[in-house]
Amino acid sequence: MKLEILAPCGNRESLIAAVRCGADAVYLGTKDFNARRHADNFDTEALREAVRYCHERNVKVYITLNTLVSDGELPRAYTAAEACMKAGCDAFIVQDLGLAKMLHECFPTARLHASTQCAVNTPDGFRELAARGFCRAVLPREMSLEEIKEIRRSTDMELEMFVHGALCMCVSGQCYLSAMLGGRSGNRGLCAQPCRLAFSADGSGSHDLSLKDLSLLSHLEEIESAGVLSLKIEGRMKRPEYVAAAVTACRKALQGNYQPNDEAILQNVFSRSGFTDGYFTGRRREMFGIRRKEDVVAADSVLKELARLYDKETPRVPLAMQMICRQNKPLTLTATANGKTVTAVGPLPEQALHKPLTAASLQERLAKLGGTPYYADKLQIDLEEGLIAPASAINALRREVTEQLGDSLPAPFEQHPYSLPTATVRRGAPYFTARFATAAQIPSDHPFRRIFLPPWEADSAFTAFGAGVEIPRGLFGMEDALRERLTTLRSLGVTAALCGNLGAYRTATALGFTAYGDFGLNLFNSESASHFRSPILSLELTAEQAGRLHAKDVGLVAYGKLPLMLTRNCPVKNRVGCTACGKNGTLTDRKGYRFPVKCSPYPCVEILNPVPLVLSDRLAEIHTDFLHFYFTDETAEQVAEVIRLYQQQGKPERKYTRGMYFRGVK
Repeated sequence: MKLEILAPCGNRESLIAAVRCGADAVYLGTKDFNARRHADNFDTEALREAVRYCHERNVKVYITLNTLVSDGELPRAYTAAEACMKAGCDAFIVQDLGLAKMLHECFPTARLHASTQCAVNTPDGFRELAARGFCRAVLPREMSLEEIKEIRRSTDMELEMFVHGALCMCVSGQCYLSAMLGGRSGNRGLCAQPCRLAFSADGSGSHDLSLKDLSLLSHLEEIESAGVLSLKIEGRMKRPEYVAAAVTACRKALQGNYQPNDEAILQNVFSRSGFTDGYFTGRRREMFGIRRKEDVVAADSVLKELARLYDKETPRVPLAMQMICRQNKPLTLTATANGKTVTAVGPLPEQALHKPLTAASLQERLAKLGGTPYYADKLQIDLEEGLIAPASAINALRREVTEQLGDSLPAPFEQHPYSLPTATVRRGAPYFTARFATAAQIPSDHPFRRIFLPPWEADSAFTAFGAGVEIPRGLFGMEDALRERLTTLRSLGVTAALCGNLGAYRTATALGFTAYGDFGLNLFNSESASHFRSPILSLELTAEQAGRLHAKDVGLVAYGKLPLMLTRNCPVKNRVGCTACGKNGTLTDRKGYRFPVKCSPYPCVEILNPVPLVLSDRLAEIHTDFLHFYFTDETAEQVAEVIRLYQQQGKPERKYTRGMYFRGVK
């Protein structure tokens, strides 16, 4: 199957640049529910025109409904999806599992593409996406070539991957840094990119959370052989010249014509200290970079040249035409393109007095398709000798058929109404659950109904405390190792698994565990929460929103140093090395706050908030079924102190945060 070039479009000009430079598909957002809410985006009328423009040129349009959606927003999301279906969009890119459920049920013919924000990184995760109605998934940027091949072997889903553009330090969908520090959520489309500021592992003021931009255009042959279908370019917030440059370079790379000068132009138009392919190749030490002054200035030298790439219409659609010119019959022109056939009828031809029409002269006039997306592919002339017709009449027929071809109506679609769940959920006093970093933290007389330990803890710890297993969210390439460990734990009598990832949830369930949903699933509404057992809800909900969800046995993280980032590339290892770190690494921001960095035997590290979330004195305002405690680096004595504080509903004496439960996120 032909590889698809998928281009970003934040506005109309970027759309035109993408299409004229050779994109096979574009992705764009409406005014709501898309992960680039600061882009211009498209209102209903602009969307209809964008789809019409693209479809006339045989280009697909994917709509980004890829943010978390609250209960109060789901009806509006339904209306937005309905408008997109009426416009004729080709697919929806979705993060929120509840929104995906609604789309699948209410618009059964809609194609669903799983956003990279779904944070699925194992074979079982992709199988679970397929089971939930997704036909395509965007691979995590953090995957290596071998890991991509493993996914390809496990599923028949279409696979899409980013091949050029910005890299986030955090695994997509698992970043709460912007939301915590400034109330602007990446999961809600308003990331403020605080990671691009100074976060230093050695106190030098270095930028240890800022990665170079991704570019895999020299690896497209390997990517194709790995079974990827769609080559995605990041950049809905970037200018049209960037889109033109990236699409053109990608097209050249597919044709085997990608040269060093093409990469230089791409680097000039936008980069952060150059490009990286570190995740794809597994060489992750030289991936860090910032936007330097010379990077900004370099763009001036290429913008005018790049604008010329899309200043004129590019004929990209083959057009077959048949002209009938016979005595006593009106001129008739039939045209076929993109599987559609139209006909235009003109005046009667007349007997020629001097120069009659010839097949060659008719072909010449019909082939003048400048300013349209068509080029004359096949021309068939049925001409009776000795006739003549005005050039204006022939030109009018040509214009009429091209206009008719461009006026196609969206395909009909199946639609069902949507209504929110309305059953009243009665909740009593919340019970407590907890996860511990180590068994040494667990008090012998703890009050927790369920406790969880990481899988690398000793067998004896699980049996001694009757603990369940907390499955790491970042499992890149380690599903087999995890399955082996879970099989051992199951044989020891461990029955519960806390799962913050779709893949982990499926794996644990298949092995006979009672699987519980963790905060990493980003459960933001009743639809998504109701699909998991005793789920811990999104960290970004307000307490009021959480308490009003129509789902059974839901909980909130009520204590702990919240994990703000899940990263595959350790910033401390890159800056100072593992020996100097001693598993006690921190990042210091420009205000002097120190963020703990926690590693594990699994592929990712977690960057924690400097101070814990504490709700002990505001429990009367929390109306969930249970409260979850997230213990990280506390001693056993400190754990006991926290438990007493919550049992007495006392006010904290040390520095703390309320998280986002009372201020919400944008």
